[in-house]
Amino acid sequence: MSTGQENRRKVEIYRYDPTEGGGGHFDTFDLQIKDESNTTILDVLIRIQKEQDTTLAFRYACRVNMCGSCGMVINGREGLACKTNVSDFASNERITIRPLNHFPVIKDLVVDMDPFFKNYEECLPFFEPKEIVEEPAIIRPDSPERQAIGLATECIACGCCVSSCTMANYHEGYAGPAPLNRAFTLLKDSRDGLFAERMDRVLQSCYNCRTEFNCTEVCPKEISSTRAIKFIQRMAIKEPFRKIEAEKAATEIEDAEPAPAIGRGEPVISMSNNGCEGCAHNQPDPGRRDFLTKMTLGIGAATALMVGGVMASAFVGPSLRKKETLWIPAGKMDDLQVGKVTTLNLNYTEKIGIYKQDNVKPVMVWCQSSDKNIVVYDSRCTHLGCAVRWDKTQNSFLCACHGGKFALDGSVIAGPPPRPLDHMDYKIDNGNLLIAMVS
Repeated sequence: MSTGQENRRKVEIYRYDPTEGGGGHFDTFDLQIKDESNTTILDVLIRIQKEQDTTLAFRYACRVNMCGSCGMVINGREGLACKTNVSDFASNERITIRPLNHFPVIKDLVVDMDPFFKNYEECLPFFEPKEIVEEPAIIRPDSPERQAIGLATECIACGCCVSSCTMANYHEGYAGPAPLNRAFTLLKDSRDGLFAERMDRVLQSCYNCRTEFNCTEVCPKEISSTRAIKFIQRMAIKEPFRKIEAEKAATEIEDAEPAPAIGRGEPVISMSNNGCEGCAHNQPDPGRRDFLTKMTLGIGAATALMVGGVMASAFVGPSLRKKETLWIPAGKMDDLQVGKVTTLNLNYTEKIGIYKQDNVKPVMVWCQSSDKNIVVYDSRCTHLGCAVRWDKTQNSFLCACHGGKFALDGSVIAGPPPRPLDHMDYKIDNGNLLIAMVS
């Protein structure tokens, strides 16, 4: 990883002009960067557009990892330009930027998102209440459904997961990770009234996934679409048997005929092909046939559920277990300045099912006194989870998205945040600061 020192960088950017057509090409730009640790790829693109080539086209909006507009492929990996720092790459490494895979290119780094949102619509991404109620919904954070859904509702539809998915290139009708993740959040919600309709829409796509975890690895919001898809597969295992039973029941009703009237005391005589009389016991009893059919179906369903459950649990089960607390080294206590707020990056590895993911999480540490009495704040705004930064000129924590403002003690000064900044547990070991992360 590069340091925050000044460095000269070579940046290769994919260029495509729709008026010229063709396969496009890469242009190389030379850029002097003073502080790479505080310079994002989006900053680089804006500088190049302003200083070297005003025709360069790319999308961006919020600049704080919230809107998903600036998704692109940076050095072969999908990510948000506003979240990726130049210092994430070695100082001698050339930076290559190209548009997302599997999307039609409009110009340069701008892609057509219409196919993506069409697949989104096909999965019925809206909530349709099963029952109309006047009272506002009360959703407990510790409810099983809410915990199962987890972070899946935080998707910003940036398209990075679809770009990383190899199956999107092989299955034309494949919905893709993000739409299936959205479908999962609604299929798991017992209040929604479109379970059957939505399951019919996503049933085929959920089996196109090959569990490569590409989408999980690149998601800027740390969502595991693979987990969501496996959850859908677990729910979908029951669907074929439900349909078989429904179709069988409908057929039996249509084919039903009145039974012939048989006089009391009259023997039931059956004539076989060889003219044998009184061989009724050789004909299978309809009730027994029905019983055997249902038993066979039931055994098949139970076997499929058991095998499918074991396979799904192997992938999904580990991610549903109670998470463990990791103590992440954050640096030396002697490096903290008394009376000041220091932003530190926590580097840790999170295990999601059978997959391990490297994460970087910023935290803010306020050193209150010379005896190293500190407070560690989570850098997520308590409103919608946007990034919060310390502004020393205003002596407060600011959220640029919705105007949230917090005092030095974490209390809310202005804006929509419903509660103070969250504190994080910490401990000191031989002069080293360790901060707790739940993984």
